[in-house]
Amino acid sequence: MTEQDVQDFVTRFAAAWAARDGEAFLALWHPDGVLHSPFYDRPVAGKELGRLNDLLREMAPDLVWQLLDWTARGDVVVIEWQNTRHVGGQRLDSRGVDKFRLRDGRIVEERVYADTAPQRAARTGIPAEPLIRLAPV
Repeated sequence: MTEQDVQDFVTRFAAAWAARDGEAFLALWHPDGVLHSPFYDRPVAGKELGRLNDLLREMAPDLVWQLLDWTARGDVVVIEWQNTRHVGGQRLDSRGVDKFRLRDGRIVEERVYADTAPQRAARTGIPAEPLIRLAPV
């Protein structure tokens, strides 16, 4: 892939999120593509992305996705992002990274890396606790 191909992919991906457009997401995916994410209870087939977008819009209508940074090497693109939404009257910001493997400019595999603890805490109302508490410096 050329640098321009990657830039076009990143631009289309960010635009799909900005519009929350299921058809735009589907256009990014190879028919055999698969999404692996800690947010879902199973891998998601690329052909399901339109419906997944609809579900996310229903569950988090105020969610705002923001592109922070990206890099690429060969057919692999890595995008860093931030989501913002309100849960229980509180603003919730979370960051993550998506690693894509592309074929012919379309996603054949996406792996999402994100800390789901803040979302889980917001869902239960119990504040997230660090795994390790460090002594003050």
